[in-house]
Amino acid sequence: MTETLDAVPAAASEDLLNDVVQAALRAGADAAEAVSADRRALSIGVRNGKLEDVEREESRDLGLRVFIGKRQATVSASDLSAATRARLVERAVAMAQLAPEDPFAGLAPEEQLARGALADLDLFDPTERSAADLEAVSVAAEAAALGVPGVARSEGGHASWSSSDWRLVTSHGFDGRYRGTAFSLGVGVIAEKDGAMERGGESRTTRHMSDLPDAESIGLEGGRRAVARTGPRKIGSTTAPVIFENRVATQVLSPLVGAIAGPSIARGTSFLKDRLGERVLPQGVDLIDDPFRLRGLGSTPFDDEGVRVERRALVEDGVLTTWLLNTASAAQLGLRSTGHASRGLAGPSGVSTHNLHLGPGERDLDALMRDAGAGLLITSMFGPSLNGNTGDWSAGVSGFWFENGAVAYPVSEVTVAGRLTDLYARMERGSDLQFRGGFNSPSLLFDAVAIAGK
Repeated sequence: MTETLDAVPAAASEDLLNDVVQAALRAGADAAEAVSADRRALSIGVRNGKLEDVEREESRDLGLRVFIGKRQATVSASDLSAATRARLVERAVAMAQLAPEDPFAGLAPEEQLARGALADLDLFDPTERSAADLEAVSVAAEAAALGVPGVARSEGGHASWSSSDWRLVTSHGFDGRYRGTAFSLGVGVIAEKDGAMERGGESRTTRHMSDLPDAESIGLEGGRRAVARTGPRKIGSTTAPVIFENRVATQVLSPLVGAIAGPSIARGTSFLKDRLGERVLPQGVDLIDDPFRLRGLGSTPFDDEGVRVERRALVEDGVLTTWLLNTASAAQLGLRSTGHASRGLAGPSGVSTHNLHLGPGERDLDALMRDAGAGLLITSMFGPSLNGNTGDWSAGVSGFWFENGAVAYPVSEVTVAGRLTDLYARMERGSDLQFRGGFNSPSLLFDAVAIAGK
């Protein structure tokens, strides 16, 4: 059973988490934390101008984590009736009593909690999009994409709206809450040339509806990207400069983020485990994590353990400055949480970044190609493979071969590979940084990359 947001009166809603935490303490827990997630969402899909699917969600879920000494257990439920809450508390305490001891388990230190007024990050837009409105913009985006010469058929247009309300209450006095919205619009199409077909598309998500690009521009870009991929050639294996377009460049950087996650460092399974305080990117390069970016898709006033967050340069002037730590991994390493705890309703916290971006360089994409002369411009990537201990990395890619500094023809069925520590040392940044998601990067140029083709 899933109750709607309106199923619990406002006053009861405010007291529910505190009541659950106190009930856990009375049942024998030494400490407890409770989280609630209220969500409303509506999504529409169309194909060839006709409505294809409608999904509506209205849910209210509860998660509880309890501690008995150094033992912990987590439970969750979507039925928030008094009887279910009582069973939830009973089950959580019983599970914790039987759980193995974890010497690093516990609530976040009180002195690190986010106290006082929380930052207003402008994450919530009260606008609600109706099903008719979402259908109309989906149809418009699809029509614009189908109107691009060379586009043969549609894979569908889609639009959605969602609203979420997240709250965390702990037994040592933290009570934090924030709301956010998301508005999305996208389209996928198939372009055809000489009997061969290629997929392409475009989609965007923003916190405020006013920031979402219009349906026509999204459709035109989706159609253009599909048509540009038609008629791909295979290329021979070689070593050449490779540029990762800004839309896929974060996939090259993601292994770096995983390699500085506290749990990986504590396990000793990271290719950067001995590199703290050393240069891991070229001089002058900064990798910034900013939880306070206004309307940012990864913005938050506190982490998922209630710890204060702050803007950090994870890499500053090329030098690795910190690990990404939650309370448990910080305790294991003898350090302090960096405010990067991330959790769902069930299970202990992991770690994640907030709004992450790589600082841009001074040359645009065309200038990167001109300076490189000839090489591979990668616009899509699939199946990346990583050896987390060594940093050996490879991925299947497609994109465009460029010559004399200009795109010559599309290519597909290509694999690129290298050791990330070596690639990162030779990285050159473009100036085309765009804030499209929670992790953003300009286009990235690497010289002398191994390319496996036909």
